[in-house]
Amino acid sequence: VQLQASGGGLVQAGGSLRLACTSSGITFEDYALGWFRQAPGKEREFVATISWLGDRDYYLDSVKGRFTISRDNAKNTGYLQMNNLSPEDTAVYYCAASGGVSSSRSQREYDYWGQGTLVTVSS
Repeated sequence: VQLQASGGGLVQAGGSLRLACTSSGITFEDYALGWFRQAPGKEREFVATISWLGDRDYYLDSVKGRFTISRDNAKNTGYLQMNNLSPEDTAVYYCAASGGVSSSRSQREYDYWGQGTLVTVSS
């Protein structure tokens, strides 16, 4: 099983990035998808999650209205569109897949994790 997160990079405040999470070795449509992030010196935190079918999503309050999680089950890929980025969004972003729940904010519910992609937002 492999999850591959990509799309990170350096962007100025107010800019946008789209992260992608490509899966292999699992039936992607059977798994909830989550995005988490870990800023320097901080614990990893929940960012967004989307259900198996993509009909429900939940967000960290500070990213609501700026980030959008989505998925394309036919491509075994999930996405995190990040708009109006701020320096506070600087972190390593991880995608994760959970086979046990339809969607979850809890890291403990996730079975598989990608390696992370670094997002740096300059002021």
